[in-house]
Amino acid sequence: MEKIVEQGILYDFYGELLTEHQRRLYEDAVYNDLSLREIADENCISRQGVHNLLRRCDKILEGYEKKLHLVEKFIRIKKKAEEMEELSRQAQTDFDSLQGNRTSSDGSWVMQRMGQLAREIIEEL
Repeated sequence: MEKIVEQGILYDFYGELLTEHQRRLYEDAVYNDLSLREIADENCISRQGVHNLLRRCDKILEGYEKKLHLVEKFIRIKKKAEEMEELSRQAQTDFDSLQGNRTSSDGSWVMQRMGQLAREIIEEL
């Protein structure tokens, strides 16, 4: 299962750099979960041809990641944004308990905004 997730993520980042034919077959295998035989029959090519094309696509996508590191950067930024969101939640809880649970007009709006921004970053990534 982990391999399929990795393939999907790499494809999301770099799939547009594949040819239309490669994209179509790769999507059938990874997203549509078609067998090699089904893809081969649908495209009038051999099962071995499909297998070779999919392996070649994997190598191409992995090569782009080795050079560009976009997925690695994405994961790193997402983790930092998640940590930022958690810290803002903790700070808000601590602030509220010290201030007697007053509203955001007492200055806790900074922590609320920081949490909101972190959530937006996480969703956008």
